[in-house]
Amino acid sequence: MSDPLIHLAGWIDEARRRGAPEPEAMALATATPHGVPSVRVVLCRGIDSRGIRFFTNYESRKGLELEQNPRAAACFFWAILDAQVRVEGPVERLPASESDDYFGHRPRGHRLSALASPQSRPIESMEALRTRSRQIASDYEGRDVPRPLWWGGYKLTASAVEIWTRGADRLHERIRFERRDAGPDATWDSVRLAP
Repeated sequence: MSDPLIHLAGWIDEARRRGAPEPEAMALATATPHGVPSVRVVLCRGIDSRGIRFFTNYESRKGLELEQNPRAAACFFWAILDAQVRVEGPVERLPASESDDYFGHRPRGHRLSALASPQSRPIESMEALRTRSRQIASDYEGRDVPRPLWWGGYKLTASAVEIWTRGADRLHERIRFERRDAGPDATWDSVRLAP
């Protein structure tokens, strides 16, 4: 295996074929500038030769942490495949055009929710949030829902990737890849790790 990101994309496809729920789900870890970590599950929305993409509210906790400390780690796990992939590296915002394109293809309800939800901030109640969502839906009835400026995509550029597969008697297979260069046609060094 020469490119672990191609391997990751293949496992997502295989998990989807086998009926795994949300095969693109990944735990995304960020941290404050002081090293206080937080983790949550988000959906991977694209993989290329440099890394993985995801989308969120820039003003959410993860967005604010990435603004102050632009590094992250992600972990995919598929029980159905007995496999896991970890990705680490720097994170940067995607160009507005990519965020616009992705947002425009989301279901209308998801776009309305992005406008309605002040993600990660306190709210009065779920009913108040639902009322706000209904009002926004009414405001945009018959019109396109624009991407809010506070919502968009990120790319986690993979500087390291670890591939893990379950082994008998807990002798799991682990291979860690480290990117040798920063170009789009990156090469990787790999080392086998003990479980």
